[in-house]
Amino acid sequence: MPNFSAGRFYFLSLLLELLLTKYLPDRRLIPRYVNCRGLWNVPFISNCYLVNATLLAHEDTRPVYEDPELDPDMSFASAYRRRNVFMYVSNRLDFGHLVNPDSYNVSLTHPDMYQLFDNKLDWEKRYVHENYSKNFEADRAPLQPCPDVFWFPILTRRFTKEWINIMENYGKWSDGSNYDPRLSDGYENVPTRDIHMNQVGLEAQWLYFLQNYVRPLQELVYLGYYHFDSRLENGYEAVPTRDIHMTQVGLDPLWLEFLRVYVSPLQQRAFTGYLDYPPRSLMNFVVRYRPDEQPSLKPHHDSSTYTINVALNEVGVDYEGGGCRFIRYNCSVTDTKPGWMLMHPGRLTHYHEGLRVTKGTRYIMISFVDP
Repeated sequence: MPNFSAGRFYFLSLLLELLLTKYLPDRRLIPRYVNCRGLWNVPFISNCYLVNATLLAHEDTRPVYEDPELDPDMSFASAYRRRNVFMYVSNRLDFGHLVNPDSYNVSLTHPDMYQLFDNKLDWEKRYVHENYSKNFEADRAPLQPCPDVFWFPILTRRFTKEWINIMENYGKWSDGSNYDPRLSDGYENVPTRDIHMNQVGLEAQWLYFLQNYVRPLQELVYLGYYHFDSRLENGYEAVPTRDIHMTQVGLDPLWLEFLRVYVSPLQQRAFTGYLDYPPRSLMNFVVRYRPDEQPSLKPHHDSSTYTINVALNEVGVDYEGGGCRFIRYNCSVTDTKPGWMLMHPGRLTHYHEGLRVTKGTRYIMISFVDP
């Protein structure tokens, strides 16, 4: 099969009958360079344009926005075509770009943070680390402070400061006990003082960030681990097959009842003490460590296939102590950098603990990624 991504192939669309007298595509029709800069005479412009003031001075060349058969922008362009007044598009200089203000809510703490979907370009310039793309350079090996623990620049200092401000302005930190009403079963095995992303309206944005910015880094270091299935809530299928889900054919309730009534008793007989419950596939939260609240975290495994840990403030400036110790390897990461992400396996191999904060306040952003 041709390598269509190589850019050497073109799709020719013909919406009318014609006689071809030359072989197409003619080389003169195909640009030699993908990045073309220039000035073009076009039949239609809208949204953002300059009009020469001499056209406004005369009634017969003023813009026309009313036509019973056309929308205002189409009416404008149609009138100038009839008058033989040329319209141009130029991309010789970058003047700016259009923004979508529809969802911009000034009542939010740092409303720019919520604009990932509607104004992605601006969001990336503000919040994605300037060296993020360098993570993928062929001759660049990712930093590995401990075995199978990888360290990446991913977010800007502006992001980390505003992320903390959003959490502190919300202020409803969990109490650090095992009881957690935010969870479906109400129990947190390894509690921290934290705020979940769904509490501050950032769950959808953070899940998108995981899928589009974190996942490529994960694929870079944990080879072979990526499967996407749009039928699943988080899009991941660990061991994909060619299949049809029971939800697609209307048999999900019947099959779940079959499992409950007929299969579960056999499972409990064969595997004594194991009672299944619906798994939580993603947890996303900011943790706060303070000497007078929760200064550290006991050794534990994460409920994840892999975990990401983003430092939100600076050791030696905002707090002292802290860090993460991987017990099996007797390896600690203590010199964390704001906006940099640690990525490590969650279960089995990377039993770890949060080291004691002795002064100040330490903030980290955590995601348990568990396909």
